[in-house]
This record gives sequence, structure tokens and C-alpha cells, in this order.
Amino acid sequence: MLWQDKHAALTFMSLLLLLWQEAAPIEVPEDPKIQQDLKQPPTIMKQSVKNYIVDPRDNIIIECEAKGNPVPTFSWRRNGKFFNIGKDPRVTMRKRSGTLEIGFRSGGRPEDYEGEYQCFATNDFGVSLSNKILLRVSKAPLWPKEVLEPVSVTEGSALVLPCNPPPGLPPPFTFWMDSNMSPIPQDKRVSMGLNGDLYFSNVLAQDANTDYSCKARFLFTHTIQEKNPYKLKVQTNRKVAESTPTFLSPSGSESSKMVLRDEQLLLECIAAGLPTPIIKWFKKGGELPGQKVKFENFNKTLKIVSVSEEDAGEYVCMANNHLGTIRHSIFVQVKAAPYWLHKPSDQVLAPEENGRLVCRANGNPKPRIEWLVNGQPIESSPTNPNRQVHGDTIMFHSVQIGSSAVYQCNASNEHGYLLANAFVNVLDLPPRMLGPKNQLIKVIKNNRTFLDCPFFGSPLPELRWFKNGQGSGLDGGQYRVYINGTLEIKRARAEDEGTYTCVASSILGKAENQVRLEVKEPTRIIQAPEHQSATRGSAARFTCRVTSDPSLPVSVTWMKDDKPLYLGWRLKKDDESLSIPNVNEGDEGTYTCTAKSEIDQLSASARLTVLARPDPPMDLDLSDPAARSVRLTWIPGKDHRSPITEFLVQFEEDRWEPGRWQNLSSYPGDLNSVILQLAPFVNYQFRVIAINSVGQSDPSRPSPRYKTTGAAPDAIPKGLRGWGSRKDNMEITWEPLLDLERNGPNLHYVVWWRRKDAEEEWNNVTTVGTKHVVHNTEIYVPYEIKIQARNEFGAGPESNLVIGYSGEDKPTDAPTDLRVSKVDSTKAILHWTPVDLNSVQGEFKEYRLYYWRESSQVPGLVVSKEKKVKGFFTTMVKPSGMLSDLAPYSNYKMFMVVANNRFESQPSNTVAFTTKEGVPDAPRFFKINRRSLDTIHLEWAKPLEPNGILTGYQLKYQTVNGSKVGPFQLETFFPNVTEFFLRVPDRSSRYKFFLSALTQVGKGEDYAEESPHFTNEAYIDQVDIATQGWFIGLMCAIALIILILLIVCFIKRSRGGKYPVRDKKDLPLDAVDQKDQDGSFDYHSDEDNKPLQGSQTSLDGNVKESDDSLVDYGEGGDGQFNEDGSFIGQYTVKKDKDETEGNESSEATSPVNAIYSLA
Repeated sequence: MLWQDKHAALTFMSLLLLLWQEAAPIEVPEDPKIQQDLKQPPTIMKQSVKNYIVDPRDNIIIECEAKGNPVPTFSWRRNGKFFNIGKDPRVTMRKRSGTLEIGFRSGGRPEDYEGEYQCFATNDFGVSLSNKILLRVSKAPLWPKEVLEPVSVTEGSALVLPCNPPPGLPPPFTFWMDSNMSPIPQDKRVSMGLNGDLYFSNVLAQDANTDYSCKARFLFTHTIQEKNPYKLKVQTNRKVAESTPTFLSPSGSESSKMVLRDEQLLLECIAAGLPTPIIKWFKKGGELPGQKVKFENFNKTLKIVSVSEEDAGEYVCMANNHLGTIRHSIFVQVKAAPYWLHKPSDQVLAPEENGRLVCRANGNPKPRIEWLVNGQPIESSPTNPNRQVHGDTIMFHSVQIGSSAVYQCNASNEHGYLLANAFVNVLDLPPRMLGPKNQLIKVIKNNRTFLDCPFFGSPLPELRWFKNGQGSGLDGGQYRVYINGTLEIKRARAEDEGTYTCVASSILGKAENQVRLEVKEPTRIIQAPEHQSATRGSAARFTCRVTSDPSLPVSVTWMKDDKPLYLGWRLKKDDESLSIPNVNEGDEGTYTCTAKSEIDQLSASARLTVLARPDPPMDLDLSDPAARSVRLTWIPGKDHRSPITEFLVQFEEDRWEPGRWQNLSSYPGDLNSVILQLAPFVNYQFRVIAINSVGQSDPSRPSPRYKTTGAAPDAIPKGLRGWGSRKDNMEITWEPLLDLERNGPNLHYVVWWRRKDAEEEWNNVTTVGTKHVVHNTEIYVPYEIKIQARNEFGAGPESNLVIGYSGEDKPTDAPTDLRVSKVDSTKAILHWTPVDLNSVQGEFKEYRLYYWRESSQVPGLVVSKEKKVKGFFTTMVKPSGMLSDLAPYSNYKMFMVVANNRFESQPSNTVAFTTKEGVPDAPRFFKINRRSLDTIHLEWAKPLEPNGILTGYQLKYQTVNGSKVGPFQLETFFPNVTEFFLRVPDRSSRYKFFLSALTQVGKGEDYAEESPHFTNEAYIDQVDIATQGWFIGLMCAIALIILILLIVCFIKRSRGGKYPVRDKKDLPLDAVDQKDQDGSFDYHSDEDNKPLQGSQTSLDGNVKESDDSLVDYGEGGDGQFNEDGSFIGQYTVKKDKDETEGNESSEATSPVNAIYSLA
């Protein structure tokens, strides 16, 4: 029976899941208009940490920021009770925020405000909660006064010096130093434990030579307190007794340790004994996690970072010396505060839809899940028949308007809790279109095409596409409609042109938008440039002939080696070719022509090769032999029309570097016989290379060999120096003579040295090497050094005296009391206690500061922790320095050493400091797009380095018209706003924008951009030109001139015979090389001043006969008077567009002169 009940229940749940139809949550677009109209419950965006420790010297700031529509209001609870902010004059709440600021300028104790705080953000659609923030004030209590008697201990026995620092919040960092402020050296015998005590595994007699003082550094107050020092009295014996290992910490044979998941596990074993025991670790029943485990404190501490459940178990530490071995077992338990498996997320639903919130967490022990709605336990909230709670899941069915709320999930166990807010927002919005209206889309024929139609509504509307307002919806075959409203046309054809309408409809209504599609022919290169070879000084020409759709303007540009080609005064470009006169070596490369329209582009490339180099010289001959010279003669090769300017003579010798050719000397190109200056004791052969303006020839064939006789060295070894590689030596080194400086066999060196100012005899040594080491020297002592080279033929000259130094040692003292006195956003003033220069044990180089950026105070900003170094050279009694170029609003750490040429001292104390907030960097990018004729869309991104908490953005802009600028206008934005739509009253105006980010410190660097020219502006201007008064007047004047000419023609005809209007010669119009004073080119033809003839030439070069017909005076193709038959075309010279943009005035033959010529 029981089994049947369970089976029935399972069957019912399965049926329920089958019938349940959960709608996918509606994704709200980021469109500003939607966001502005959308009503939304509050969402907590920023809050203080759960365990919040504050500095008692600063004001207390408890953060709580939230967003929602309407804007949320904020309230607080303290220790579970309503916190009336208005009754406490010290507490204020920031505007449009829930952040509390508690100030103490007028008195009061920060400790009085300790407690548990929780923020409530409320609007008409729900209540969102922050975490419970436990506020505590940092404490740095004084060390109790105590008198410490000298500690008496027997040599060889163990000793523990307790520290017992005063309890602080947070706990202080402890360390041990002597009375000279030097750190106590620690090793496997003497070390500090995790509790701060100093452990001696065995005491030596020398331990009594110093005293021991425990220090405690409190992080918040940046103060250091110290305990009275311990003094040791060590009782020595003639023979120290050895002892077996025993544990000083922990005691006994086993202990236990509990650690939370993802925290750090520290296990410690410190043993006593003589000899000092060695500590080893292992895990019983398994291996230590190699990548996570680290051994510290001379193997006495085992550390595992980011502990997980599998790290639980029995850990064994073993201490042994040659007298015995002991073990200690530590049983580790891993517990876990709650952590998310599935965090509930916000839901936006339409009326009558279904949904659910899921809150799953894990932990050890298993966390308890508790649901709240608008901050109240869900059990005590008003009953909602459309909501069912099933443990960690809330099911919603057939939701209704007015049931929007914020739900809180609390997962808790004895080790902590998690709190998540998730709202359920029920929306009913009629369909609306989000994209621009009536777009014109131009595409290339046979290309894949997408027509966008972004839309939104709740419930989610159904979208359908129609073409030319007819037929059923488009989907399938050639078309595909995506869920986001985009229509794909798989292969655009001419018949696909037309107006496409997208219609979004739901039970609340419908909305529609139109897109007009034009299909264009592709741009093609019908004659591509071809590879060419050209000699220097000749001309080269590349052809690039292009066809395209007649309605698309096409521009042809040229590149060389993938970089834009600068034409300058030499290169010539027309519509179909590129000409390169006077080719030189710099012209060699790959030339690419690119034909580009507004919707496609095409490229073709060809390579230009420039010729050539001279032929190699021939018939090398040697004559006039001497001890150190010989005459070389050769016959030059062909120069290939580029005169030889230089001959390069090279040599090869077969003794030291056989087969390697080296430059000997160069000679003018008009010589072919020279005397070569040579070195002794070398077996030479020679070759010659000819050089002209194109390049070098191949080498000639080698000459016969020629061997010179030997001699004593002429050269002195270079680079003689003395330096210490160790503290008790001096290495004397030098550069060996070059092979051609040896001058003979058996080369060796004689080195002399003596201590400077000591009046002692010279020491010397003979060696074939390049180094001699002088041993048993004192530390950093100056020596006089000299050297001489010798071979079998005699001795060379002696060198000058050189001062060298014996070796340096590691500095014995380190800088102390490193501190910071003043810190702003990018600089810090440093102070420290210097060392005695005698302790440097070498040449004092500098105080070297190592510092690094530990983290940024900007939440979520990841920074590089790379260490940087800065040196300070100073010998002042109270040195100081400035550390600059710091990143604002960041946490830094640093320490200092003193350095000589080879060593650094031990580091000083490590100091942490925080830079103040600064002004931010410029936004990462700033884009300007034109969305419509009267709207400019601005978009930007947050700065890479905010240098503080961003409070917003500032936009300044002004109109720009040539050299005239308008007044500045100002807009400010919240920090989460990254775009802005600017409506422009005059669509032809241009604007200059200055965008900067803001922090509390001030305005950051401006990012300046200017709105570009837009093609639709030019189009609008052309359309509107017909309405301008001056244009109407010009047309009237032209019409009057035409009428007069027609009358003159009629009179001529009435006299008998035909009279031609004009004969245009078939001559091109060339550009004069020089420019006019106004910067434009003057295009002219000698034919312009000749009388009119009886025929005219068309643009394509074909000559057609003139007659008495008025056809030649018909309208032009583009509404202007062109040379294809119009009257003005017969009397004006049409300048190239590129040339006339800089000079708007142009000359035309006077109509009056034309009348006289006709008469």
C-alpha cells in the first residue's frame, strides 16, 4: 500500500511537470527609451562588506546604492531595529542614494555606532535588502607595562620567548628585532611561530650577545608597539649534551584543526633538540596536494591555499635528528560557509505567463534556505494564489499585473550566510519598434543580406515580414526570419528590390517599420595592373580599369607595400592608371589599386622591379710587395648605365678566421690600382666589389695569397680594469689583441699591480689569457695596474696606469624606520634612517626602493603587481625622497635596501600606504554616429583607470563653422550612462565634443572628437539648392543669354547658309606644372582663344558634324549644363573635381564675345 502511494505521488508530479509550460523570461533591451519607460523593482547595486572594520580617525561611510523605476527610497535597520537617521545630527544620507555618512567633527565616539546594519531600498514595486553589515571600529590597544627579568638558560636546551601582543581589531602583525632595530635572524634553529612567540630549538652561547624585543604593527593606525626586550643569560658547559627531538608546538602526540572551505590552512610543528631536528610532513592515506601546498618557516609550517573538502584528513609532521624521531598527528576538518550552486536571477514576465525562482546553495553543515518577499518572511506575507514555494524553488503560474515584488533568498549555517535579491516584474507593454524608421539599405547583387527590425513588447510580440505590402509573411526558401526580428535574404537578386515591412503584434496591439532595399551591381576591375620591370630613371605605368553600378560613385586609390601612396609632385594618377616617371630604387615594391564604393570594394596588385647593379671586377693582380703593403690592380666590370662610384676591397686570412671575408678599405670609382696597407704576420688574399647608385656587385674572384713578415706588437690591450668578483680578491681583466694586432706567434701579456699609496713593490705575472686573479685582498682597496703585450719578435708599449678595486661584500646594515609622511593621489614623501657608510662594504651606489601596486580601491579593477625600483643617492643624516608617478586610489607596498656595485642589504621594514583619489583617465573610446538627419548618437566607454569612484561624465560641445565656434553647452551624466542622443536644430552644423569622466576629486582628461561630414548632408544641400534666390537668378541670366544666342543664329540663317556654333578641338586639357597663387591648378588649351569652327568633339573623342538643329542645346543628364551637348559646355572648361575643391572660381568664355564671334 505504501509503495502504491509513493508511485501515485511520483506519477502526479510527472504529470504536473508535463503540463507546466514555463515561459522564457523576457529580455529587456538596453534601448534608452525602453529603460526610461520601464517600471522596475529596486535592485541593490553596491553595498559595504559584511564584516566592515573602520578606522576610528575617519568618518564612517556605509554604502548602499540601488537602481529602480521609480527611483527607490532608502531606510536602515540597526541591530534589527529601525534606525531613525533624522534624530542623529551626526548621520546623513547621500542624495539619491542610501549611503550613510557618520561624521565626528562635532564630537562623538565611533565606538557608539558599532553594530549590525541593513539597508532597505523601496519603490512601488518591491523592497530590496542589503547584506547585514557588521560595523566594528579598529582597535590598537597599548602593550601592558611589564618588567622582564633576564632569562637564564643552559646552552643546548630549548627556549620559548612569549610575545602575547595586545588584542587588536584586526589582529596586529608581529615580528622580532633587537635593540639596534635589526631583525632577529631566523633559521631552522630559531624562528617565530604562528602565535608570535620566538622559538629556540636549542640555545647557543652567542644567543646572549643580543636582546630580543617583540613588535606589533597595527595596520589601520599604521603604528608599531613593542614589548620590553628579553635579555638572555646562557650558562655554558665544556661539553654540550645532545638531546632527542621534542615538540615545542603543538604539544602531545595529536591535535585537531578546523578550517573553512576556500580559506587558508596553516599547520605548524616546531621541535626542540640538539642537533636541530629536521621537520618533514606527509598526509596519512594520501599525498600532499602538490600545487596547493607550500612549506614555510624552514619547513616548520605547512600552508594550503584555498582549502577544499578533499584536503580534510590526518596530517603528520615528523621531527628527527641522529638521536631519534618523533611524530605528531593533526586531524583537519573542512567545514564550509554557504556557497551558491544556483543563485536566483531577476524575472520579467508578461501577464498569464509562468516562471520560477531557484535558490540552491551548499555548505557544511548543509545550509537552511529561507525565502522572504519584500524583506518579510514569505510565510507572513499576504497570500498569493499564483505562487507556490517548494523548498529552494518558488513556482509562479498565470502571473497578474500588480504582483511584482522582490524576493530574497537567505542560505545560512553556523559558519555564515548568503543573501540574494531577485525581482519578479510583471509587465504589459504594447509592441514598439526600436530601430530607425524607413531605412534605405543598399546591397551587392548575389550577396547574403540581413534586414534588421529590433522590437519589444510584453508579452513578447509575434513578428512577420511583408514585401511591398502584399502577400503572406516572408519565411522559408529565399528568406529566413530570426527570433530577434532580423530577416535574412540568402542571395540578393534584382527582383528582391522593394519595400519590406516588419509587423510586430500581440494581444495589446501592433507596431510596424519599413526598410527599403536596393540591389546594386558589384564593382569589378576589368583591367588589373600587371607586373613590370623598369630601369632606374625610366617610366612605369600601371592600369586599373573599373566598372560599377551606375548609381554608385566609385573612387580608385593606390597603395604601395600595403601603405597609402603619397603622390607628391612626381607621380601622376588619373581615372584608369598610375604613372611613375623617373623610376628609382625607392619605387620598387607592390602597387595595389583599390576600387571602393559606399557598399563594396575590390583590389588588385602588381609588382614593380627596378634594375640593376654593376658586374664584378675581373683579373686581380698583386705587385710591388713590401713588409706592410702591396699593390692591387683589377679591371672594372660593366656599370649597367649607372657609373661606379666606389670600389670596396675585402680580405681573407687563413690563420685565425679562414673563410671569413672582412672589409679592408674603399676607394673612389675612378681608380683600379691601389696600395693596400697591411698588418704583419698575416697570409692575405683579396677580392673587390663595385658599387654604383643601384647597389653592390657580386664579389670578384680572389687574388693570389700574399704573406707579410712578423714584428713586435704595436697595440696596447684595451679595457684594462680591476674589480672584485669576491670580497677577498681582485680580478684584473683586459680585452685581447685582435688577430691582426698579434704581429707574430706566441702572444702573451705581462701584468703589473700594487696597492695604491702603499709604496710597495710591483707584483707581476705573465699569462696568455685575458684575466688574472689576485687573492687574499682586503675588502674594497684601490690598486694601480698596468699591462704590456709581447710575442716572439719583442715587447709592445706599456699601458697607462689604471686604478682598480678589490671585491665588495654585502652591506651589513639595512635602512630602518622606512615611513611615509605625506601621500596624495600620485606622490608620496618617504623618510628613513640611513646606514653608516662604512657598513656598505663597497662603493655606495644608492638607497634602492622596491615598491609595487598591491591592489586598486576601485572594486573589481585588476592591477599588475609588478615590482618597480627607484634609487635615491643621498648621504644626508635625515634622508628623504619623493616617490612619484603612482596610480591614484590604490594600495601600495614598499621596502628599501642599501646597495653597492654588487650587493644589496637586507630589506627594511615593509610599508603599506594608500594613494588618494584622483581625477580619472579619458574614456576608453568615444564614438560619434549619425542616426538620422537631426540626431547625433554619442557612445563612450569607461576609463581604463578610473583613479577613484566614478561619479559621472561631463560633455561639453559647441558648433564649429570654419574658424567660427559657438558657445559651449554642458551635459552631465550618471556613471552608468555611456551614450547620449543629441538633437541638432541645423542638420548642416558640425559640432566639436569634449567628453571627460568625473570623480569626487574633479574632472579627468578630455576626449575630444569632432562630428564628421555626412554624405546625406551633401545630398540635402543639392536638393535644397533649387530654392535659393541666387540660384534662381543665375538660371534666369543663363536663359536670357540662350535667348539672345538663338536670335543671333536665326539672323545668320536668314542671311543664307548655315553657320556652326563652335568646333571643339579633339585636344586634351593638360595641367600646368605650377600651381596658382591660390593653390589651384590652371588647366588651359591653346585652342581656347581661337575663333569658333564648324564642328564639335564629344567626350569620347568622336567627331560629329554640327547642323542647324537645336538638339545641341537640350537639357543635361544631371540637371546642369554639361559638355554632352549643352550650351555652357561649349564655352567652359570643366575642371577635375579634386582640383576645383580648393578654388571655387572658374573662368568661362564671355557670352558677349561668343555673340561677336558669331556675328
